[in-house]
Amino acid sequence: MSALPPCPKCNSAFTYEDGSTYICPECAHEWSAQAAVPTETDGRVYRDSAGNVLQDGDTVTVTKDLKLKGSAGVVKMGTKAKNIRLVDSDHDIDCKIDGFGAMSLKSEFVKKV
Repeated sequence: MSALPPCPKCNSAFTYEDGSTYICPECAHEWSAQAAVPTETDGRVYRDSAGNVLQDGDTVTVTKDLKLKGSAGVVKMGTKAKNIRLVDSDHDIDCKIDGFGAMSLKSEFVKKV
């Protein structure tokens, strides 16, 4: 049995083939079998809360107050994190914030400056 590619829109594994097209039953997306040939990508693209592409070394600001786990501290909205480093883990960004030290942030809670 041949493995069908996952849906490019919702990443569902339940795609099926109908002639020369693939169909996703979860989001009803249809695409041609020729377009399903995987292309090589440079890797994951990290985006901030506004949709801007993030890169290593960027400066970002926090878009909402974030409670720190295991501490009573709060990183306030508008706090800057300079010279970020993008990582492939649960939290996308490793950075140092003045007054707090090293921490990991999710890209959905920051905005590129």
